[in-house]
Amino acid sequence: MYSRKNLIQQLPIMLLAVLSLLAALWGGLSRIGWSLPSGQLRLPAAHGPLMIVGFLGCLITLERAVALRPQVQRGWLLFFPAAAAGAGALLIVTPLPVELGITLNLLGAAGLVGLFAIILRRQPTFDHGVMAGGAVLWLIGDVLWLTGSPLFRVVPWWSGFLILTIAGERLELSRVLRHGRYAQRLFLTAAGFFLLGLFISLISLDSGLRIAGLGLLFLGVWLLRYDIAIKTMRKTGLTRYIALCLLPGYLWLAAAGLMWLFYGGRYVAGPIYDGMMHIIFLGFVMSMIFGHAPIILPALLPIQITFFPLLYLPLILLHLSLIMRLIGNYGFWLDGRPWGGLLNEIAIILFLGLMALTTRGRASLKEN
Repeated sequence: MYSRKNLIQQLPIMLLAVLSLLAALWGGLSRIGWSLPSGQLRLPAAHGPLMIVGFLGCLITLERAVALRPQVQRGWLLFFPAAAAGAGALLIVTPLPVELGITLNLLGAAGLVGLFAIILRRQPTFDHGVMAGGAVLWLIGDVLWLTGSPLFRVVPWWSGFLILTIAGERLELSRVLRHGRYAQRLFLTAAGFFLLGLFISLISLDSGLRIAGLGLLFLGVWLLRYDIAIKTMRKTGLTRYIALCLLPGYLWLAAAGLMWLFYGGRYVAGPIYDGMMHIIFLGFVMSMIFGHAPIILPALLPIQITFFPLLYLPLILLHLSLIMRLIGNYGFWLDGRPWGGLLNEIAIILFLGLMALTTRGRASLKEN
């Protein structure tokens, strides 16, 4: 039975994540050309940090803290990294010094690395090692951010945080397939190219992103070949829905690899850069969120989610609007970018609304 005390500890942190998401969505519309009152000039520029290391960083850290809490004494202390990540991201859009928010977010990243150190000591598995590597990439990205590196140099590290975290989670869920050493070596080769490219980007952004793009291409192909979703797509109901969220995401990841390989670091702003980034964060990451949310949310809250086919609607809208956005980015339809961006966000909000409508509470909460 779910503890009322645990719920009280988790809800404020989830509120930070939700606020980061809403601020990121608002700032994203302003950034893409829609005339909206920003209220704070920092908001459009903070769109990426709010979404990646605010909303997603906070939720991923909270998820790991919740899973680890029953195994340690004073488990409530595990929630501080998630709170720091969410609060730090929100602080960067306030009149307070930006460095304060970055430092708090960095402490959240360091805390997630610490959580994985505990997890690896208890369960030193391949998948946990991959996710721990993702946490380290978030930390490195935040260090670069705090020391003054422009966001176009920081964001590839943050993308690595999400990509390795998701890949590690898929490895964890696919243990039943018992991948052999050959499959693991292929995965390590792909991840190795990606990581090598990130470190080379510190010296040469263009060369580094091209090598990292090769790694992304291999990772996307590996997930398409070896992930359990290729088998579960033949099932029905929620199981099939999750698989049909994941498989297009893997295609987008491979496509992102091709874009990084082709463009490298030639574009650090503008429509082409927008496409290179959002093909990962919308096409891959958000598609993964749509698929994993029915599993993750019941682990964080005392709820059950009932599957309805209507959940396919925001998924289809997400992918079609991303295609529209990319057409606009490449100049084939100038209005495609702002309208595609708007429909991207409508897809996310629609998904959240449908999640709320398909949710019902579990049994009553216990006191402790």
